[in-house]
Amino acid sequence: MTSWHLGSVGWGYDEWRGVFYPDKMNGRQFLAHYAQFFDAVEVDSTFYGTPPVSRVINWARAVPDHFIFCPKTPRQITHENRLLQPELMAEFVEVVSHFGSKLGVILIQLPPDFTTAEIEVVQAFLKQLPSGFRYAVEFRHTSWDISPTVELLALYNVAWVGADYVIMPKQVIPTADFTYLRFLGRHGRYQYKDRELRDPVPELERWYSEHLQPNLGRWTDIYGFFNNDYAGYSPASCNHLKKMIGQPTSLPLIPRQGTLF
Repeated sequence: MTSWHLGSVGWGYDEWRGVFYPDKMNGRQFLAHYAQFFDAVEVDSTFYGTPPVSRVINWARAVPDHFIFCPKTPRQITHENRLLQPELMAEFVEVVSHFGSKLGVILIQLPPDFTTAEIEVVQAFLKQLPSGFRYAVEFRHTSWDISPTVELLALYNVAWVGADYVIMPKQVIPTADFTYLRFLGRHGRYQYKDRELRDPVPELERWYSEHLQPNLGRWTDIYGFFNNDYAGYSPASCNHLKKMIGQPTSLPLIPRQGTLF
C-alpha cells in the first residue's frame, strides 16, 4: 500500500500570520504549529546553505515521530559547483541524517542551464551519493526528457521529480520505488500568499487520474509539496490533494481582528 507524505515547500512564511499562524506567534513556534496540520515539509532553506547540526536536531524535536522532512540540496553543490564536488554532498547528507527516521527524500534540483551535455557528471555524482538514503532529481532543461535519463535514475533508484512548473513537461516518470512531486507554479505569480487565488482542483484531478493512480502499485511512498505560487496559498492547495486521496484535512481557525471605520 502506498503511503502519502504531503505538505508545503517551506513553513516560515510571515504572510501566513493571521491566517495559518496566530498574529503574535513567535517564528520559532511555526514548525510545531505547522506539524499539527501536515505530516511532511520540503525544507527550502537548506538550498541557501547547509544548516548546523543543532538546527536539524531542533527541527526534528519540534515535530511528532511520524513527521517527514525532505531537505533541498544546497545551491553551492548543484548550481555553483555543478555536482563536481561530491564530498560537499557527503557533508550535507551527514548533517541532514540527524533528522533520523524523520528524513524522507533529499531533493537535488539542477539549474536550468544544466543539460544532457553533462550527463556523465550526473552519473558520477549519483554513483558517489551516500548509500542508505532516498534521493530525487529535478531537471529544469528539456534535453533530459529522454529514455537514457530514465535508465540512469533507475540504476540508482533515484526518483525523477514530477514538477508542475514552467519549464519541463508536467508528467510523472517512474524511476524508483517512490516518487516525488512539486506543485510550484510560476515564481512571483501572485502578490498575496494568504489565500487561494485560483481553483487548482481540475489540474490536480488530471495529475491524479493520468499520472498517479495508474502507477500506485509501483511506489511504496509518494512525497508531494506545494508552493504558494501554485495557487496562492499552499496549505489550502495541499488539502485539495489530501481530500482527493481520502486523507483528513484541516486548517487553523485563526480569529481575525475586526476593523472599525
